[in-house]
Amino acid sequence: MKIGNIDLGEKPVLLAPMEDVTDPSFRYVCKEFGADLMYTEFISSDGLIRDAAKTIAKMQVTDAERPIGIQIYGHLPDAMVEAAVRAEAAGPDLIDINFGCPVNKIARRGAGSGMMREPDKMVEITRRVVEAVKLPVTVKTRLGWDEDSKIIVDLAERLQDAGIAALTIHGRTRAQLYKGTADWTLIGAVRRNPRMRIPIIGNGDITTPERAAEAFDRYGVDGIMIGRASFGHPWIFREVKHYLATGEKLPPMTVRERVALAKRHLAKSLEIKGEKVGVLEMRRHLSCYFKGLDNFKETRLKLVTLTDPAAIYALLDQIAEVWG
Repeated sequence: MKIGNIDLGEKPVLLAPMEDVTDPSFRYVCKEFGADLMYTEFISSDGLIRDAAKTIAKMQVTDAERPIGIQIYGHLPDAMVEAAVRAEAAGPDLIDINFGCPVNKIARRGAGSGMMREPDKMVEITRRVVEAVKLPVTVKTRLGWDEDSKIIVDLAERLQDAGIAALTIHGRTRAQLYKGTADWTLIGAVRRNPRMRIPIIGNGDITTPERAAEAFDRYGVDGIMIGRASFGHPWIFREVKHYLATGEKLPPMTVRERVALAKRHLAKSLEIKGEKVGVLEMRRHLSCYFKGLDNFKETRLKLVTLTDPAAIYALLDQIAEVWG
């Protein structure tokens, strides 16, 4: 699969952009486990134009992460164009437009999946962004606003005609948020549409290697994107790619392997963000690495409250000894 001149090989597995999750340290470990393409946390066009420091910091990418895309969102065409130009200057490999985020504070303003109620405006923004930058532009969106307005088959053609290089479709409507089951039949319908020439990437409920294989074999997508299933489980990329290549499942990660990973992840977070922020932002990840362990409640509480890195490393060693 190719996005512009970016060759991702056959059946690529992508990391979805997730706010407060896909920061540089998390991308570091996902790349280690084989993610073929990653994205920054999504970036507000308004915040970028205001030169908000936190927003600008999200655009920092490194060569080790490539290929990587910067994802932007917003509902004003001029602001989206300016944001795209600024994002391009940060040196990513592509620009992605978020027309899929369903959270209220974004969608109710008409941004993210709120744009599903204004498809003409969505297409206009897309066309103008494509014209404003030299990098490939991609779009991530949903099936429609609700069950009565699943417009994705027609919309996909219009977005392609606006010049995008690839389209990612999450198999839910905005009204579903992340509830219920992702509907892959419409993703497959877009892929089978003879007018479609660009890669179609499927997203939604890819939680196991078997579901990844089904996405390719049954629905014919060119690539798949994994989001929430990678949280606390970044080795899912290795599991999926091994299964796609061999038809066999890898053995589960041992507790000691997870401890070693947690240490690498923590070290990278401290390196990038310093002690205070690095520890704070790792808490959401550390506890998730050890889901399912018996009698772990007290230890999990310590993992999310300790502030001294040395104490956290010592606790991780203890986890390896007790549960490993």
